[in-house]
Amino acid sequence: MNYEETIHFLYHKLPLYSQIGAKAYKADLTNTLKLCDFLGNPQQKIKTVHIAGTNGKGSTSHILAAIFQQNNYKTGLYTSPHLKDFRERIKINGAMITEEFVIDFVQRIQEISETIQPSFFELTFAMSLDYFAQEEVEVAIIETGLGGRLDSTNVVTPLLSVITNIGWDHMDILGDTLEKIAWEKAGIIKENIPVVIGEYTEETKAVFVDKAAQTHSKIFFANENYLINSFEYSNKNLTVEIINQQNKETQSYSLDLNGLYQQKNILTVLAAVDQLKKYFSLNEEKIKQALSNVKTLTALHGRWEVIHKDPLVVLDVAHNIGGISELIQQIQQISFKKLHIVFGMVKDKDIQKVLQILPTGATYYFTKAQIPRALPETELQDQAGIYNLYGHSYPFVNDALRAALGNSCKEDLVIVCGSVFVVAEVDESIISEIFNVEKIPSDDSQEN
Repeated sequence: MNYEETIHFLYHKLPLYSQIGAKAYKADLTNTLKLCDFLGNPQQKIKTVHIAGTNGKGSTSHILAAIFQQNNYKTGLYTSPHLKDFRERIKINGAMITEEFVIDFVQRIQEISETIQPSFFELTFAMSLDYFAQEEVEVAIIETGLGGRLDSTNVVTPLLSVITNIGWDHMDILGDTLEKIAWEKAGIIKENIPVVIGEYTEETKAVFVDKAAQTHSKIFFANENYLINSFEYSNKNLTVEIINQQNKETQSYSLDLNGLYQQKNILTVLAAVDQLKKYFSLNEEKIKQALSNVKTLTALHGRWEVIHKDPLVVLDVAHNIGGISELIQQIQQISFKKLHIVFGMVKDKDIQKVLQILPTGATYYFTKAQIPRALPETELQDQAGIYNLYGHSYPFVNDALRAALGNSCKEDLVIVCGSVFVVAEVDESIISEIFNVEKIPSDDSQEN
């Protein structure tokens, strides 16, 4: 097979969660362990950091990878899903896995794959481990796919486990209470391996503390070590002043990931770095340099990503109640004349809870990604009307975006959100097509 045929095989011959949802989820580690055994157990040959959480785990993974890269460590990064290219899932020092390795890997595991019938996620995660081991990375940042305890990535024994937060998502698989969801994600906490917790409630904290006690793991809560003193937002950067609660010193960090919710992620990252300094030499000045160049170092997109100003056009992969809540808080910090929201969701999210909190004053452009899991745009429009959210429906994301841009003036705000897959289908050339200019992020800031 050539590369195109190999990718077609991965997408169409293996159970793929983004396509069929929970039916693709394998609730055990058996297949992953069999693949790893076949490959010579590459997970035992690399140092890893394992990251779970409802929201923020992707940003946290990319930020940590950027820090290691800036400190001259050969750094692997495994995340999911991808936006444009399958190979985004597996990177070393920001460079995607080669097409040749993908082709070779799929051919090498063909026989065992036919025998055990792995899911898309099981096979591609095994691919990442094999690639990182063969390339002899010095550290690999591993983001869970779904949950933690039974997630395929849970075959690693990391130097550090990180749980960013617990929120309402994948309740059909992880449980219908925050405690149950926390218990599943706490499954990445392993015997004598320290764990850093980002956000928590009293209920979820108890779950983490109990699990850490069972595994004799030291547990660290990010907000007990660091606090945000102030922040300054612009369309290019988010600058935060952070107080170290241990020594009371204050440091200023500028992130090129400018979503206000990154304040929570940076606290988690700094608490994680404190633990990782026991194994790696991580220079404070290089940490700051990494934070200001995360997108350049790791090619992260879709997190309050400003692709144009006048009007301000933003892409954000917020897709559950927690992510949308954070997005709304960000909107409230922005000055604009009219709000346009290009919006689509997948069928298995808690759509009603999301619709309840969306701003009623916006003009909506209901749409859907071109995947089987997508909720039809007309159904979304009908459900939204119950909550006084009004607009027109469009069968294709870019048609919806064209309509939003055509209806906007330079003082307006246009946001594309609701699903990773909706954001993935955005064609940014529409910006130049409509405005006859390249995207130009603004550097005007507003202080809080």
